[in-house]
Amino acid sequence: MIDWRQFVFAGLIVSVLVSCHLNADKHSADLPFYNSSEFTPHWLSEKDADTIHAIPHFSFIDQDGQTITRNTFTGKITVVNFFFTRCPGNCKKLTNNLLSVQSAYKDDNNVLLLSHSVTPESDSIAVLKKYAEEYKVISGKWHLVTGNKNEIYAIARKAYFADEDMGWKQDSTTFLHTENILLIDKKHHIRGIYKGTIPSDINNLIADIKTLEKE
Repeated sequence: MIDWRQFVFAGLIVSVLVSCHLNADKHSADLPFYNSSEFTPHWLSEKDADTIHAIPHFSFIDQDGQTITRNTFTGKITVVNFFFTRCPGNCKKLTNNLLSVQSAYKDDNNVLLLSHSVTPESDSIAVLKKYAEEYKVISGKWHLVTGNKNEIYAIARKAYFADEDMGWKQDSTTFLHTENILLIDKKHHIRGIYKGTIPSDINNLIADIKTLEKE
């Protein structure tokens, strides 16, 4: 004879498991957080996310002569990279790929782009403005910034973990180079790393922004 109590017990177990799963989905991020240059992914709850690495305060000048600080990007999703205007090869490819991101989110005020010049001594505001006009960079949407070289290199290496030679001791006299693009959330946490010269990575970036907007 079938014991009805077994069915009731099994039903309760299923209900508990489903409830736990839904609760985990509700409180855990869909995209990981990154806390170090090893880029080890961490899936955290909203509460735990406040304890992980965040981009510190900064102040630079963009192609329109506007002062850009961390507050400019608070509450926004930001796509970040490093480049220089005289770069003959990969920087142009990277910039063209970022144009796809700009196009995908040009009407979305919650998404911004931030590109730091790694040769600020030659990339003046006027030079950045000309570069922006050449590539049809949208003012207010995509900020190309210059500033103090030591400060740019420090935030690149210590905050964004951007250098591809992180295994070596670096300072502002060592040229910074990277093809990485970083996805930063509304609270200044690193949520994604992508190769800026690879189209499939750009497609993943565009998709991940949509995921991040749902948090």
